[in-house]
Amino acid sequence: MNNRLPENVEAARRRRRSTRAIKESLRELNIQLALLNHRVGARLDLKDVDLDCLELIARHGPLTPSSLARRAGLHPATMTGILDRLERGGWVTRERDPSDRRAVVVRALRDRNGELLRLYSGMNASMDEICAGYGESELELLADFLRRTAKAGGRATDELAGD
Repeated sequence: MNNRLPENVEAARRRRRSTRAIKESLRELNIQLALLNHRVGARLDLKDVDLDCLELIARHGPLTPSSLARRAGLHPATMTGILDRLERGGWVTRERDPSDRRAVVVRALRDRNGELLRLYSGMNASMDEICAGYGESELELLADFLRRTAKAGGRATDELAGD
């Protein structure tokens, strides 16, 4: 008696196992990066949310406080406290928007970037080592997967925000 499963059933099971392993790995990555960011924030006397907002300003800025609050999914009143802390710490500056003198934009200051780079240098070096083990087409595939995964996360976040 042949106990082998049909090839298509076996392939479907392997695919489900692989998909599950990817999802589990992404959850573990999320935890590890959150822990890393928490440790970095603690070294710099920044709360996790402060570090998140600083990253958003550095990547997408200069931003108005209300635009930053929307991107971070925070209430504008909460954003005021975060920006006060970041400004006191020398991480950001609030300036008048040149196109609308009544509006304010938040700009990241570069003076303390060296501290951030030093604290993330171990992870950056590890990422360089990991990427060195992949070919160019594999790196392109991984970059595409991560971009698409980040977009899916953004859509899921937006859907929950609409509730």
